[in-house]
Parts: sequence; C-alpha cells; structure tokens
Amino acid sequence: MLWVKALHIIFVISWMAGLLYLPRLFVNHAMSTDAATQAQLALMERKLFRFTTLLGVLALVFGLWLLRPWMTAGWMHAKLTLVMGLIGFHVYCGKLVRDFAAGRNQRSHRWYRLFNEIPTLIMMAIVILVVVKPF
Repeated sequence: MLWVKALHIIFVISWMAGLLYLPRLFVNHAMSTDAATQAQLALMERKLFRFTTLLGVLALVFGLWLLRPWMTAGWMHAKLTLVMGLIGFHVYCGKLVRDFAAGRNQRSHRWYRLFNEIPTLIMMAIVILVVVKPF
C-alpha cells in the first residue's frame, strides 16, 4: 500500500504543477498581441492540458485505490469535495484552452492572475485536511 500512496502523491504533485502553470500561460496569452506568440502559447496550453489531464487521471486512480479505509472520516469527505473542485477547475481550464485556441478569450490578464490562485488555495486546504485530520 505504501507504493500506491507514493504513486498517488507523485501524480498529485505533478497534476498540481500543471494546474498551477496552465493559468500562468493564460496570463501571458491574454497579454500577448503578437499572432506568432499567441499561436505558440496556444500550442503550449494544449500540450500542457493534455499531459496534465493524464497526470490527474493517474492521481485519481491511485487516490481511489487508497480511499476505502478512510471513507467514513469527516476530513475525507471534505477533502473529496475539494478534489471535486480541482476537477471542476481542470475541466474549466480545458474550456479556456479551447477558447484561446479559437481566439475567443474574453478575460483580462488580471482575471487570470486571480484565477491562478484557486488551485493553490484548494491544495493548501487539502494538505491541511490530510495532515491535521481536524474532524
């Protein structure tokens, strides 16, 4: 079971890296006025999103494998709710990737700077729940 836990942690860290970096690409894309730069950023966004999706799926698979002994714990229910929030954030990032690729971005770089903080806050709450187990 320790191998499963280690793999879960590795894939969660990797998934989070993608969720933290992708909105930074959105910031740069929203600020860019050069067509070549925008095309390069759209390519980077698409590739990072696809890779991050794979990492997220693997994090979820190994997390589900570990779930059974903790299913009745209150902190686990809170954690799973926050994980669902990260999944929703991830899915919304996919929509934004498609919007940028089609030239349909409607948001400013300032909005993306704030948007980038969401996964950080969720990640902090999840780590506190898992380590402290407050309820």
